[in-house]
Amino acid sequence: MRPYPLLSALFLVVSLQTFAAPVTTTQEDTRLTIHLGEQPIATYVWHDDALPRPYFENLFTPDGTLVTRTHPTDPVRDKGNDDHPDFHPGAWLAFGDINGADFWRNKARVRHLRFVTPPTATGDGVTFTVLNAYERTADTPQTLCEETCTYTLTPHGSGYLLTAKSTFRPTNGPINFGDQEEMGIGVRLATPFSVRHGGGFIRNSAGGKQEAGTWGKNADWCAGYGKHDDTWVGVNVMASPDNFRPAWFHSRDYGLIVANPFGKKAMTGPKDDAVSPDQTPVAAGEALTVTFGLYIFQSAEAQPDFDAMYQRFLKATR
Repeated sequence: MRPYPLLSALFLVVSLQTFAAPVTTTQEDTRLTIHLGEQPIATYVWHDDALPRPYFENLFTPDGTLVTRTHPTDPVRDKGNDDHPDFHPGAWLAFGDINGADFWRNKARVRHLRFVTPPTATGDGVTFTVLNAYERTADTPQTLCEETCTYTLTPHGSGYLLTAKSTFRPTNGPINFGDQEEMGIGVRLATPFSVRHGGGFIRNSAGGKQEAGTWGKNADWCAGYGKHDDTWVGVNVMASPDNFRPAWFHSRDYGLIVANPFGKKAMTGPKDDAVSPDQTPVAAGEALTVTFGLYIFQSAEAQPDFDAMYQRFLKATR
């Protein structure tokens, strides 16, 4: 049994000019919308009858460009690109296998229990802490683990830094994170910025391009992006070198990018019988740490500086 530190997930959303505006929030029913000045930039949804896990939807750049796919999908804007509308809501942390329960495909539930610390906006930023229960629902409901997650959003340059520190602790005996493609931090790009549907691009830190050169590859980061007018817009998905092992990327030309340190066989040799599935166990009384980042950017440069984004991610998280 190898030891693991606490599990934390980190989202980073930053862009590259300067927008001097206060951060505020509005809350309605089960939704918290974060604003930079007058512009809504992210909405955190903690309960949705159609999607039984928390998520962020409709992430915007500070000037109002939608970076993630419309949620719910738009029949005109997303025509031909409306698959998995309840699996890929925008940006999310989800797992296709914890003790056999599938939290990615919504066959099990991540239930919001309460705000440990309610949303507090200071004008310079906002922070809140939630407590979630990961529940098996197929037969007798059972809580497998609990997650305490603190989100903090701080403006940075022309954008904002959104961090999410999640601690997962088993509640009824040990848990195992399974070996699948659908494990980790995911984002679904807006249709105009996907390769297949909008003429976008995918690149990773190892020099790979598009799905063929980035899927199943270890990398520090993997970015999906495209042009909006004369500006590059997109998302750089990053994984910390302090994780229990490097992440592979489940990157698809239709606009999905997932950083996944769990899927060893799934990502390296799914058809190779010589590669055995590799569980990631967490014993009762222990916890696991994983740090991820999403850098949502707008850049008028000839090519976005993805390595600089990654270095900023490291500086913020180490």
